[in-house]
Amino acid sequence: MSLPQEGKRNMLLTSALPYVNNVPHLGNIIGCVLSADVFARYGRLRGWNLLYICGTDEYGTATENKAREEGLTPQEICDKYHAIHADIYKWFQIDFDFFGRTTTKQQTEIAQDIFWRLHERGFLLEDTVEQLRCESCQRFLADRFVEGECPHCRYPEARGDQCDKCGRLINAVELRNPQCKVCKETPVIRSSKHLFLNLPKLEDELEQWLDKSTSSGDWTVNARHITRSWIRDGLKPRCITRDLQWGTPVPHEDYKEKVFYVWFDAPIGYLSITANYTDQWEKWWKNPQQVELYNFMAKDNVPFHSVVFPCSLLGAQDNYTLVNHLIATEYLNYEDTKFSKSRGVGVFGDMAKDTGIPSDVWRFYLLYLRPEGQDSAFSWSDMALKNNSELLNNLGNFINRAGMFVSKFFDGCVPEMLLNEDDKRLIAQVRWELKQYIQLLDKVRIRDALKCILSISRHGNQYMQLNEPWKKIKGGDGDRQRAGTVTGVSVNVACLLSAVLEPYMPSVSHTIRQQLQAPHTCVSAILQNTGTFICTLPAGHRISAVSPLFQKLENEQIEVLRKRFGGQQVCKRHSSIITRGSPAETMKMCFPERAKQLTALVAEQGNKLRGLKAQKADKSVIDDEVEKLLQLKKQLSLAEGKNPEPAAQKGKKK
Repeated sequence: MSLPQEGKRNMLLTSALPYVNNVPHLGNIIGCVLSADVFARYGRLRGWNLLYICGTDEYGTATENKAREEGLTPQEICDKYHAIHADIYKWFQIDFDFFGRTTTKQQTEIAQDIFWRLHERGFLLEDTVEQLRCESCQRFLADRFVEGECPHCRYPEARGDQCDKCGRLINAVELRNPQCKVCKETPVIRSSKHLFLNLPKLEDELEQWLDKSTSSGDWTVNARHITRSWIRDGLKPRCITRDLQWGTPVPHEDYKEKVFYVWFDAPIGYLSITANYTDQWEKWWKNPQQVELYNFMAKDNVPFHSVVFPCSLLGAQDNYTLVNHLIATEYLNYEDTKFSKSRGVGVFGDMAKDTGIPSDVWRFYLLYLRPEGQDSAFSWSDMALKNNSELLNNLGNFINRAGMFVSKFFDGCVPEMLLNEDDKRLIAQVRWELKQYIQLLDKVRIRDALKCILSISRHGNQYMQLNEPWKKIKGGDGDRQRAGTVTGVSVNVACLLSAVLEPYMPSVSHTIRQQLQAPHTCVSAILQNTGTFICTLPAGHRISAVSPLFQKLENEQIEVLRKRFGGQQVCKRHSSIITRGSPAETMKMCFPERAKQLTALVAEQGNKLRGLKAQKADKSVIDDEVEKLLQLKKQLSLAEGKNPEPAAQKGKKK
């Protein structure tokens, strides 16, 4: 049971609680749980005292709606989808300390306690709200139970809280031609009394806290920007109650028919989930002097974590732990569109394991394109390219060669190492990348730190190519000694790579250490050494049998997957809907914006290749870059709606 410790760096990590009513897609996974998991694994290796909690957000209209659709009770929906979420995260190797849920006794107790503290201190307001009511269903229609035309962009299927097309927030009574989603009748406008959190009254205190937190903590640029825009526009009271049955009951006599609005209730789930993990939860959540709080989320969740929830805790005046580091990603899209379960577009968490691609490869690729400064897009052809170039030809090639040389030329024992200037140069390069990696991950720069890992193996490959131990082993004693040094240094770099890979690709990291018979302490020893490259496999150390770590992703395999997850796409050139199917159908697809980007990338890669040839670079390096250029050209052909494969030559007539 993890609790804060005196004299330690105590870190509390949360991922934005996923809605229980749906299956998370790749964008949800990278935005919240996978990013936090990498940092949690890294923090534990650094020796920090760390607790990582998450769970399903189970109350509110979305759950009621799903229950109605599936003919189940809200509790049955929660039980069903909580298990689905837990299984998906387990397959992705998300290593929570505790994965809970919000439909618990502790949630009710803590939420109601915060409510009463806000009420007693005068931070709640009462007001009458105009709402849509369905006379046929005899109920007020919460946001997700009503649909109509967006007042801003005229999209016909806007919800009562937001338009999915233009993204604007909507008050349900603003919808044109509203319809009850249950019975399709037209609702009427009626008044209902509600309670509001008086945000303007808390604004000064919030500003003081924000100045301190954003100046001393690691807040992403988008988190700072979104928060400042909310403050700049002036805070307004926010309704905290809802006319629903499924939710945490409001414990006030005048509001006993209502529940808490999910945005007020859901972040309190962090506290109640921790309370389900330990009855000493207050040592984490009412201990700002000792605990650093990290929140991980996608950008749409920022205002609730930087403004609304902190105001609830500040107003409760109970020494709550407030967020120190707010880590928000942009959005991950799917190919040239958005993920859509209903249209069958995109990979959802429960489908990833059916592709035959290992979870570590999924983790690697999602972290490689983690949307940090701007939105990014998942692409099948790019996934294959990164797997085949970065994992197979770069990382896997180096680690496998290093181990193979120990087995083949030195009977499985690490040879003696007598360092010369070449070796010292490599060690200096590796040390610099390791220091960069630690500095970046300390600041939660997850994607950039991954590039340092790939740079280390790239340096290793170049070092082996330059020194050619496979040739020197056949020479005299001096040459054999040199081959031994190069092999010994290389296998130690491979061991270091297993350590820095652990937060990103835990299974691969474990496999490398098994093959190298590396000591259990080597990972923490390397990462707690603040960038010193230590020799963890000394001369005489015996390694085990080595085998390849990665498999090539073939074009045929990728095309099958692209077709399977493509759903229906609108071709911008022809304005027609095509179901992705055969290669001939795929050729009809065209994506002008993507084609424009790829044209620039092809030109850039061509220039790079010409430069390498002019420098007379090693053949294997040139071959890698040629392969990248060919892959980019194929992607460009697809984006332009052309056949990426050259036409088969017709046989000559005899």
